[in-house]
Amino acid sequence: MNLRLLSLAETDLLDGFWFYERQSPGVGAYFFDSLSADIESLRLHAGIHRQLAGFFRLLSRRFPYAVYYRIAGNEVQIWRVLDCRRDPHWIQRQLHPS
Repeated sequence: MNLRLLSLAETDLLDGFWFYERQSPGVGAYFFDSLSADIESLRLHAGIHRQLAGFFRLLSRRFPYAVYYRIAGNEVQIWRVLDCRRDPHWIQRQLHPS
């Protein structure tokens, strides 16, 4: 499977990186490496995750984040990478902006 990180997902990863980097230097890099490994796992495991709001949802192994993706042919499209601690209504709005 090919992976394609959409621009909103890139922004989400950068936001998460800077959030954790402000907490303690170096944690942002650990966050980014951890989420990158989670995303990379989709090459083998795409489609096995629970579906929510029209997306597959992969929960990160180390951080309270979820990767929302869709499968189109031989491509895994990463749409969003969102903090699970946020209000569920906020998450829904991020997945389906009006």
